[in-house]
Amino acid sequence: MKVRDMPKLKTPFVRKMKNNHYVVTPEIDPDFKWVFEDDKVMAIEKIDGTNVSIVIKDGEIVSIWNRKNHIPIFSKGNSVIIKGLLNSYDRGYCNLSDGQHFGELVGERINDNLYNLKEPRWLPFETFCRKHLRYKSWGKYPKDFETISKWFKDDLIPLFSSMLGNRKGYVEGIVFTHPDGRMAKLRRDMFEWFYEK
Repeated sequence: MKVRDMPKLKTPFVRKMKNNHYVVTPEIDPDFKWVFEDDKVMAIEKIDGTNVSIVIKDGEIVSIWNRKNHIPIFSKGNSVIIKGLLNSYDRGYCNLSDGQHFGELVGERINDNLYNLKEPRWLPFETFCRKHLRYKSWGKYPKDFETISKWFKDDLIPLFSSMLGNRKGYVEGIVFTHPDGRMAKLRRDMFEWFYEK
């Protein structure tokens, strides 16, 4: 099986340089109209960690990858990845079908541990994130730039932090996913208002 890297996600809005920041504009990228037009699109909280994928064969994890870098189970400097996978395995997050599965590793020693986890954890996108970090309000409000901007600025609930007991915790943004595999991302720091503080 050929191991893939997680594709680089783009924003559905056209970005331009304004006041030394590369920010989104109200203009929709024509390649991403599906984000706003297809009712099957899910809005899922974007987790701020490091991308890790696992390959499962015959129900067993046979390899671990950080982007396109193979992670040996016994290697210096990678114990946090292994601990995160073990913690997630114990929670049942690794009960996945054969194939390659992407997820985000969060916790101590990872991107400033913005979720204040004592132990690392691997969150698989297709199961955990879709089930627990989906904004069910997506599609119930207008999908125009102003409404989305206001939502990101004032009302974007940190779903993962809320699960950990911190309703005012950190939220980076959203990944828009389509059942056919298309994805796009939108972060809070892509809006011009983010830099006005």
